[in-house]
Amino acid sequence: MNFFTKETKTALQAKEQALWLAFAPIAFQASKALRDLGILKVVADSGTQGVTIEEILEKVQLSRYSARVLLEAGLGLEMLIVNNKRYTLTKTGFFILNDRLTRINMDFSADVCYKAMYHLQDSLVEGKPRGLQELGTWETIYPGLSLLPEPARTSWFNFDHYYSDLAFPAVLPIVFEQQPKKLLDIGGNTGKWSMACAGYDPDVQVTIVDLPAQVNVAQKNIEEAGLQHRIDFYITNILDESQPFAQGYDVIWMSQFLDCFSEPEIISILRRCREALNEGGSIFILEPFWDRQQFKSAAFCLQQTSLYFTAIANGNSQMYHTDDFFSCIRAAGLEVVLENNDVGLSYTLLRCVKA
Repeated sequence: MNFFTKETKTALQAKEQALWLAFAPIAFQASKALRDLGILKVVADSGTQGVTIEEILEKVQLSRYSARVLLEAGLGLEMLIVNNKRYTLTKTGFFILNDRLTRINMDFSADVCYKAMYHLQDSLVEGKPRGLQELGTWETIYPGLSLLPEPARTSWFNFDHYYSDLAFPAVLPIVFEQQPKKLLDIGGNTGKWSMACAGYDPDVQVTIVDLPAQVNVAQKNIEEAGLQHRIDFYITNILDESQPFAQGYDVIWMSQFLDCFSEPEIISILRRCREALNEGGSIFILEPFWDRQQFKSAAFCLQQTSLYFTAIANGNSQMYHTDDFFSCIRAAGLEVVLENNDVGLSYTLLRCVKA
């Protein structure tokens, strides 16, 4: 990946981008308003013929003034174009309106991150997630995930699941290649991966490790699926080094989990995973690394998501570069024996064994 090795803009282009960034919070809210208030849908439905402001006002509950300022903002945002006072949708407008990935990212930014990011500088200086106060009173976001106020809760889980769910079908055959009998799912969240494992292999026994609030959600989902005899639970705070993991697992699985921790914490977790692993067993790690992305936009999204961890999640973790992450793996007494960078939308699958 060579996206970030050289200057690509002229001075004029660079100044234009700087001005876009200066107005970015306003531009974001205008984009969301154009989507949520129905203007983009009305324009899209008009096709290549386009639509006038008068025709838009017949279908949305806005004053002429409100529609006008939004439409004019949409021109500057390159979501709309206008000819003979008739507005039509651009490709950017189409994706804001219709692309599921864009919608999930926008909702996550709006409902989880937007207010909290006002506290980003304090979080960076203090090493604490000062923006979390906008959502709840927890020290980190993890004990409160199932308790987040709406719409933040729905937007958080949509964001989290969209990426990992796309990867599951591709990684299941790799994880079960050696027919593991006991699998430890660390950070099992709502139980989706564990249920996928139980459905894939009728003989595997799965244990989910997570905090009490997340286990409560997963347990309900697993009981509804009738899999409670195949999946059990180990409730613990993963950062409490006085609580070792249960022993005797053929596979330990962590999906988009270790990015929730600092480098010393990752090393600590991986060392205890090593101790819990049977001889010949494997630790599988599914992570989106920003330096392993095919597209610059994907790397950009991951780099910005790191600041969610800074300001909201815990104050000390991120979406990692592989240089930093692999150093943690080696420090924990493990080695990478498989690296698959073509999993799901933006993921890398690592298989680690005892060094």
